[in-house]
Amino acid sequence: MTLKLNIHILLLCSVFIAFIGCKQEQYSVSRVDASTVTVDRNIKEDTTVTAFIAPYKERVDKEMDSTLAYAPVSISKKDSKYNTAIGNMMADAVFELANPVFESRTGYPFNAVLLNYGGIRAPLYKGNVTTGTAYELMPFENEVVVVELSGFQMKELFAYLAHGTAHPISNLQVILNEDGSLKKGLIQGQEIIDNETYFIATSDYLQKGGDNMTFLSKPVSLLTLDYKIRNVLIDYFKKQDTIAPVRDDRFIKE
Repeated sequence: MTLKLNIHILLLCSVFIAFIGCKQEQYSVSRVDASTVTVDRNIKEDTTVTAFIAPYKERVDKEMDSTLAYAPVSISKKDSKYNTAIGNMMADAVFELANPVFESRTGYPFNAVLLNYGGIRAPLYKGNVTTGTAYELMPFENEVVVVELSGFQMKELFAYLAHGTAHPISNLQVILNEDGSLKKGLIQGQEIIDNETYFIATSDYLQKGGDNMTFLSKPVSLLTLDYKIRNVLIDYFKKQDTIAPVRDDRFIKE
């Protein structure tokens, strides 16, 4: 056995013994130090990082600022208690653009759309409507899903909508009595039939029980379209010259 080989064996044995010793030794935290690092305008810009990201930032800015349509007036979800133009626009966009995707996979269309008031995160301002506008309205990664609901679950849906929040709906109509109680709920102009099922497009967030919409969480069937609501809006804006939705009779209080 050569001297070099002996040295290698000794070194390996030493490392092994040290490793075993470390595994057996117990450690505990004796002290924790912390300090506050203020992040503000006084921190100098790292020009190397800025130069590196500049081409990517330019590309993103160009995409986000690209004009897709024009809005003649500003609209907000706070414009009305029961029925808002911006909510109608979002629900109608899902009905128009997601329905062909659903129908191509199933052979038949879905019946209506239900989104949520809280999902509208910004007004649509007067002026150019851009890709960035869609991100402002819907910054979340929520996707369109279609649930099949029983007649009983549809009645739960209408009872929920009768609470008075202007959740965006399309092809649904909520008719309230003078005292705010539910008088009638219609889907595509028809009353609910108990032993029928209905296909409702909504978001994956709501389908999982978001906003306490528990009637969506146990559907008869469920199909995910792999189509983000934000992308629906972008595609909708691209198809329009002017974005000018209005309030209508989706919610009626007699």
